[in-house]
Amino acid sequence: MVERSDADKAREEFFSEAQELIDTLSTDLLALEESVRRGSVDAARINEVFRSVHTLKGLSGLFGAAQIAGLSHELENVLDDLRLGRIELTTEALDLLFQGVDLYGRILSAERNGAHLARGEIEPLLTALARLSKAGSGELIAPYDIEPGLLGVLSDYEEHRLRANVESGNSLYRIFLAFTISTFESSLDAFREGARELGEVITYLPTGTPSDPDAIELEILFGSRFDIAALRAAFPSKRIEEVGRRRQDASPPHRVAATRRDTPPQFGSVNQGSLTIPPPGIVRPPSENPEHLGSQLSTTLRSVSQTVRVDIRKLDHLMNLVGELAIVKTAMARFSERLRDRPELRDVRHEMQRLQRSFERHLLQMQDGILEVRMVPLGQVFDKLSRVVRKFARELDKEVNLVISGAETELDKLIVEELSDPLMHMIRNAIDHGIESREEREQVGKPNVGTIVLTAFQKGSHVLIEVEDDGRGMDTRGLLASAQRLGIVTQEEAESMSPREALHLAFAPGFTTKRYATDLSGRGVGLDVVKNNISRLGGVVDIASEAGTGTKLMVTLPITLAILNVILFEVSGSLFGLPMANVEEVLAFDERSVRQFERHEAIALRGNSLRISRLEQQLELPTSANTSRPSLLIAAIGGRRAGFVVDRLLGQESIVIKPLGKTLRSVRNVAGAAELGDQRLVLVLDTGTLVEEVFAGTREGRASKGLVG
Repeated sequence: MVERSDADKAREEFFSEAQELIDTLSTDLLALEESVRRGSVDAARINEVFRSVHTLKGLSGLFGAAQIAGLSHELENVLDDLRLGRIELTTEALDLLFQGVDLYGRILSAERNGAHLARGEIEPLLTALARLSKAGSGELIAPYDIEPGLLGVLSDYEEHRLRANVESGNSLYRIFLAFTISTFESSLDAFREGARELGEVITYLPTGTPSDPDAIELEILFGSRFDIAALRAAFPSKRIEEVGRRRQDASPPHRVAATRRDTPPQFGSVNQGSLTIPPPGIVRPPSENPEHLGSQLSTTLRSVSQTVRVDIRKLDHLMNLVGELAIVKTAMARFSERLRDRPELRDVRHEMQRLQRSFERHLLQMQDGILEVRMVPLGQVFDKLSRVVRKFARELDKEVNLVISGAETELDKLIVEELSDPLMHMIRNAIDHGIESREEREQVGKPNVGTIVLTAFQKGSHVLIEVEDDGRGMDTRGLLASAQRLGIVTQEEAESMSPREALHLAFAPGFTTKRYATDLSGRGVGLDVVKNNISRLGGVVDIASEAGTGTKLMVTLPITLAILNVILFEVSGSLFGLPMANVEEVLAFDERSVRQFERHEAIALRGNSLRISRLEQQLELPTSANTSRPSLLIAAIGGRRAGFVVDRLLGQESIVIKPLGKTLRSVRNVAGAAELGDQRLVLVLDTGTLVEEVFAGTREGRASKGLVG
């Protein structure tokens, strides 16, 4: 394993942290757009977006990412105007913010490769952001009897939120809270969540010297449309006072001048936004009691986080070591068997078996632990797709609502990363080809807003992902006509195809139903890329559609590709493996039960017809000289089942699968290779492509089958 320098490690940390911030920005902007669609503006969310951009700006400046820092500065100005009410959150403003998130991703990708984006790709957005940004006076006129000392420490944003609450007719309250230092953050978060439905926290400050040295006491300025009785009922243990209105003859209200936007925030200041959390334990000036302050700091500088960020390559290295240990385990079992013929070494054999069982138990725990660390929720990809839906829908002038279910479903990190592009293609096709225009939907009695449902759930050792739209569906006659026009099928083949086979023409290379290409589609590159990428991940994609109702794409993927339980067998003298997760059952093969149906062979199994394939023919291997009775492996994936005839079964084995490398990457039907305990190599077959070829029949089968086809 190659050691990386400290600079390289720090650079990787920067990219990971920046990507997390960009993903958070995307999620917050989508939530913000949803609040605008409902007729309100989530002020707290705007402030969160501002903070994320500000953090990204500081992080990029620290690591010399000048383009990210420059973009962040312009976005920060716009967000500052938005949160202070200087400009309105319009569709134009949201569009520019979303463009900023997209540009962040492109800049970050270029920076990772040691390059920079051309100025022409950045300048238009920077100019548009600068044009949108405006300056405001920042003066505050409040008709409430609020102490000048409190008004004097309000930030620009807090002043704006105070003004907004006053203008909307909300009442102002002072809420006094006390928390122990050990539970400060969790208790404050719980209060904020409970108060969100009742009103808005405008600001809060330490009250001074707490009555308990192990506690923090806060005074919160709270705006709410509810009366004080409702608040006291919601927070019975809290002291709540209503802020009185200023008398007509009172002195004029306090005015606060706006701070300059280009002034960097002072770390450690009392207020840094609408919800300022003072450092736990610091409740009085240092000059008052330095010894006490030091003791408080010593109890609060410990990190509350129990997580660490780990490079996936380190986990891959550990998984390879586990694979080597699995080989050692098998070798130990073989050695123990050899001792069976040595009665004088019976005690040694028993001790060897005891050590072997202990070794195997700990090895399985290690495998499970590494796999658990590699698993991440699909929500990491789904959140990005929400932004993709918005972008494509606006480009095509369509209204599309994305409904996500099962974002918590977990997959191997490497599979999740490779899944992004296939899902994006599927979403794009659904918007472009599936969802109709507003006029078309009105004519057929559908809602103006189209819907795409993205669902994920676990089924056994696989994860199923479905992308379903309520669009126009797919016309099989139109598909066949387009396939003939493009020369993908002949007229004779088209006439003999079933509706299901016609739908699968959408996955053919170069297939498109459009005669002219656009920026989004029509070039014949789309679902065939989806199919190939999913196949490389050991999965399969299926399709179902009904004209006028909609289309559903179904992807079936293994949870992980790192460790596999395989069934070993021989075909034409060569050793192969098939993932046990795809094997439903194993039967003795009887040649007399085979029947010929059109272009494929099949057998009757429990009242149903099962297509079969002779693997030596499908893999184009030499005819086997094996005279023993063959076996039939029945495999299933993505709702399809097929039987595969093999020469001889050899048992089961847990393996760490490894890719074939760049030279053999294009080899079909093979997912990878592994080494067994007796130093033999086994090729692990790709169940998805094998089953697809069985159902493709002679036309596609001849064109795609074979280990090197």
